[in-house]
Amino acid sequence: MSQARKWLYALLLTTTSVVATERYIDQVVMAPPELPLSDSDVYQVQHELKKADIFPTVIDKFLPSFLLDATWPSGEHADLGNTVKVDDVQDEPAIVVRPGKSSSSVHHHHGNPNVTYTITITDPDAPSRDNPEWSEFCHFIATGVKLSPSSSSSRSQPDTHKVLSLSGLTDIIPYKPPGPPAKTGKHRYVFLLFAPANGTTDPLRLSRPEERKHWGTGRQRHGVRDWAEENGLVPVAANFIYAQNEEQ
Repeated sequence: MSQARKWLYALLLTTTSVVATERYIDQVVMAPPELPLSDSDVYQVQHELKKADIFPTVIDKFLPSFLLDATWPSGEHADLGNTVKVDDVQDEPAIVVRPGKSSSSVHHHHGNPNVTYTITITDPDAPSRDNPEWSEFCHFIATGVKLSPSSSSSRSQPDTHKVLSLSGLTDIIPYKPPGPPAKTGKHRYVFLLFAPANGTTDPLRLSRPEERKHWGTGRQRHGVRDWAEENGLVPVAANFIYAQNEEQ
């Protein structure tokens, strides 16, 4: 594990210890700018997404602006394709994001406290990767994520990171934990962080999929990409896990 990634998880443990008990997914932490996302990290994310066939079947290839990590109260975490136990990811995860130095179509959004970000989770393997007739399946959409100064900053301890606050989060589709059916193999659960493509600071008026299956499109293998395009959003970060039913 790289030194920057060790720092990231240490920050996560410190941050999530004060999260309100009624809602674990309370904030997304932006790491200090002096620890930028390296080019190797950026391309490692791209490599793993392509290797897992998330590029291009789930989302079109993009250059990440952030490194995104998700950690559950159980201590389980997302690490670009690690396999987790279903029982360990039943509660909402906390998200940590570190800004990168590489350019992207929304790189200029990083410093604007008025831009709203949106978090999604999708399963492209429902009910199975070999038979994705329910794919994609929407597991989470939440918006209202804002960039704001860290509450820990003071005159004696200047602000060293930014927080994407989820305290006023709007759940468009509430978190549905992974629940892959028996004998359907491993499912990919893909986290995507989006920003408005046009950089607007106006409140986002996002559509709510009519149902979780196919994200309401009624078309097999369609989902988060269609929904993001419909709502004028572009991806800025991604991560994913594998999970499967114990009965195989």
